[in-house]
Amino acid sequence: MNHTSEKLRGGLYFVATPIGSARDITLRALDVLASADVIAAEDTRSMRRLLEIHGVPLGDRPLLSYHDHSGSGARDKLMGFLEQGLSVAYASEAGTPLIADPGYHLSRAASEAGHMVTSAPGPSAIVTALTLAGLPTDAFFFAGFLPNAKSARRSGLEAVRDVPGTLVFYESPKRVGAMLKDAAAVLGADRQAAVCRELTKKFEEVLRGSLGSLTEAAEGRNFKGEIVVLIDRARGESASEDDIEGALRSALENMSVRDASDAVAQSMGVNKRKIYQMALKVKKDL
Repeated sequence: MNHTSEKLRGGLYFVATPIGSARDITLRALDVLASADVIAAEDTRSMRRLLEIHGVPLGDRPLLSYHDHSGSGARDKLMGFLEQGLSVAYASEAGTPLIADPGYHLSRAASEAGHMVTSAPGPSAIVTALTLAGLPTDAFFFAGFLPNAKSARRSGLEAVRDVPGTLVFYESPKRVGAMLKDAAAVLGADRQAAVCRELTKKFEEVLRGSLGSLTEAAEGRNFKGEIVVLIDRARGESASEDDIEGALRSALENMSVRDASDAVAQSMGVNKRKIYQMALKVKKDL
């Protein structure tokens, strides 16, 4: 397949790359990679393979390495290309740059220098996992990787215990069993969760259940591949009807019945339909 080689406007282009299947790359991402004056990548070997798979010639264009350990020298070199008015495409190893991947300091430096910064969006393990986990997606919180040490990991879990949305973590296959065990202890063994492994790849797998059941399933198992762990929000069974009614009265002062009920249901972790019926009654009394 041929991709456009039209001249790109000078600036920094963040390019999302497949998290597994090479066919998940977007046509626009391929166009950018085919047209950019300079290509930078977290892993230049992976980038060369991706270009070869999709028939995008590198030619004599520079292909530079840029990752978290590159230091300011590599960033300065890329900034120099931008200063010349050239187009620079940057791709992290898999997924979208900056999302638990390198690129933040480059993005900030380029934007502060007045260069155009844009994105060719595409694959993300976070969004893919959310679509498969069977957990609420109206609100979520991406917490990245938890610390390796048990005490620090438990402190990290404690810090997000009451976040009113689905929790999303990246985890090493070597630590996922310990992470699930700590999550069950800190957040409660009954909380619903999902373990997503090797997304979009041949051996894609999604394990769903309570943290307690997933902890048992993980015992003695040798996990492999990239892993995303998702955990449901805390459910607010402890919230009294008086608390809910008070929250609804406050929300209804400047929100519609539907918006108020959605907001209160989300913040308190209670059933939306029940909250909506209560909101209708409260609205009549106001």
